[in-house]
Amino acid sequence: MAEPRVILDAGHGGTDPGAVFQGRQEKDDNLRLALAVGEELQRRGIPVDYTRTEDVYQTPFEKASIANNSGADFFVSFHRNSSPEENQYSGVEVLVYDKTGKKLDMAENIVGAMGEVGFQEIGVKERPGLVVLRKTRMPALLVEAGFINSDEDNELFDAQFEQMVEKIADAIVGTLHEGTFETGQETDREENLAQERNYRVQTGAFEKRENADRMLYELQNQGYPAFILEQDGYYRVQVGGYRDMENAISMEQKLRRAGYSTVIVG
Repeated sequence: MAEPRVILDAGHGGTDPGAVFQGRQEKDDNLRLALAVGEELQRRGIPVDYTRTEDVYQTPFEKASIANNSGADFFVSFHRNSSPEENQYSGVEVLVYDKTGKKLDMAENIVGAMGEVGFQEIGVKERPGLVVLRKTRMPALLVEAGFINSDEDNELFDAQFEQMVEKIADAIVGTLHEGTFETGQETDREENLAQERNYRVQTGAFEKRENADRMLYELQNQGYPAFILEQDGYYRVQVGGYRDMENAISMEQKLRRAGYSTVIVG
């Protein structure tokens, strides 16, 4: 029987540095950790894919799309946490869509493994609104590998890096080899995805209607199927209405190249 395939995501990247502290950028720590864990997993015979292996920008929707098209059985995203004030908090937490199935087991195992390295164990938390947890069609979790603005966590991250990588790999491999996957929630989410496919690309949100109108006319003059949606006190300028995420991503990339600040909604 083939080993389960894992796709690793290094959060942020490119023009999106993530959290920044004293010149340290989250995107760099995320990529370093994802690549190292991937190398260790491959050494142990686990097939690994990545959402990125270089310093490139991807929207969360792009990351989810890459994962869904990879054929992977499990999705693990790496991040660093941050707090409003430096050295305010420290510790590791893992985020999941909900606390069910194999992903919960792996999340708890990773928290415990990093506790063995010396990190405080914050625990596992539900975050159903996160795109990379909500739009992926396989068990998915997001690891917050300590606070980037905590001197204590940064010291552990750097000094115990190799041990941390081994412990995370231990947790992932151990969970993958524990029984069978419980995919009921992932199946439910996949059915929900099919029902809610109406992805749009938002290019702006304005308090004043005239500002939204100005962008609307500009987009329509360039041939984009743009419209205004009044929602939550804002006039939101959006383009398209796509059943497939890939089509929305294609439009989002086109608009971004044209100079617009974009986000996929749906």
